[in-house]
Amino acid sequence: MKRSLVRSSLTGFLLALLSLGLNHASAEQMFSDEHYEIHYNAFNSTFVPADVAQRHGLTRSGVRGLLNVAVLKKLEDGSTQAVEANLTGEVSNLIQQKQPLTFKKIEEGDAIYYLGEFRFSNEERLNISLQVQPDPSRPAYRIQHEQTFYAD
Repeated sequence: MKRSLVRSSLTGFLLALLSLGLNHASAEQMFSDEHYEIHYNAFNSTFVPADVAQRHGLTRSGVRGLLNVAVLKKLEDGSTQAVEANLTGEVSNLIQQKQPLTFKKIEEGDAIYYLGEFRFSNEERLNISLQVQPDPSRPAYRIQHEQTFYAD
């Protein structure tokens, strides 16, 4: 199914990012085990249309990035269902300067997304460290991701 990147809702936009990716710098990443799928991608905040960013309180800037995370529980029938999770994380550069990530939960229809904002410099390689805990009775999943960001 083809999706347009110009949508009136953030969910449509983020679904387009997750399913299509804009380029290698924003391609989706995924972790999966027998219980959950954790989809995540990081991209420049200018990829989000201005009206969508304003509606959801996001800052658009050529040197600000967004980390998008969606958690899906695997059901017995083979389908998946969006679920809430506790998320913590940080972004660090090569000289170990750290920025904590604070996530905004976005719910639209059956979709649940978490967005974390961070700053970067042009051509900066960042290490993203993420802890995702969909089940409070189980340890959090730990995800590490490295990506180079480019200023718009």
